[in-house]
Amino acid sequence: QVLLVESGGGSVQAGGSLRLSCAASGRTFSRSTMGWFRQAPGKEREFVGIISGTGGTTSYADSVKGRFTISRDNAKNMVYLQMNSLKPEDTAIYYCAAGSSGRYSIHLSDYNYWGQGTQVTVSS
Repeated sequence: QVLLVESGGGSVQAGGSLRLSCAASGRTFSRSTMGWFRQAPGKEREFVGIISGTGGTTSYADSVKGRFTISRDNAKNMVYLQMNSLKPEDTAIYYCAAGSSGRYSIHLSDYNYWGQGTQVTVSS
């Protein structure tokens, strides 16, 4: 079982930055691919970025590539999402998720554990 709690959301102006944090519990955290996903009002939840268990491999959605960075600290059971050059279209609820299959995947269906989400609002 994995429990995930996100924090760090808020309201910023376009061009600003935010850093989201995800605190995870569970013995298998360091072996799990971790992902960040987001859901804007009226839209489906979408992939933002993922990081492998060791932290050595990351992947990003094209819409955030070059602006967002995922990192993790396995000693602290933490995952982070640094968001720079934020745009109004980044406004969404951001969710941290943990995979349980060991797969390195961008697909929501491969993630069994989800946090409650944290709101990010970017104004123009």
